[in-house]
Amino acid sequence: MDWRDGGLCLWEDPDLFFPIGNIRSGRTALQIDEAKAVCHRCPVARQCLSWAVDAGPVEGIWGGTTEGERRAMRLRAMRRRAEAAA
Repeated sequence: MDWRDGGLCLWEDPDLFFPIGNIRSGRTALQIDEAKAVCHRCPVARQCLSWAVDAGPVEGIWGGTTEGERRAMRLRAMRRRAEAAA
């Protein structure tokens, strides 16, 4: 069984995980919070997040993170690798 088969997002409206609009606007921020709440209860959130980080820029909420949060995670990981190599 693939990790995707165990995601709680399968039982939600897919649009919930792809908010449109400014991340700081009230309605969009609420939608992001609702999507993240589903992710935080999800048994495969760790695998989902790992996939999204490895895949690179993907839109939407994956593993309880936004695209910007995952970008920051990738940058921190790159910095740690560069520091370790130096």
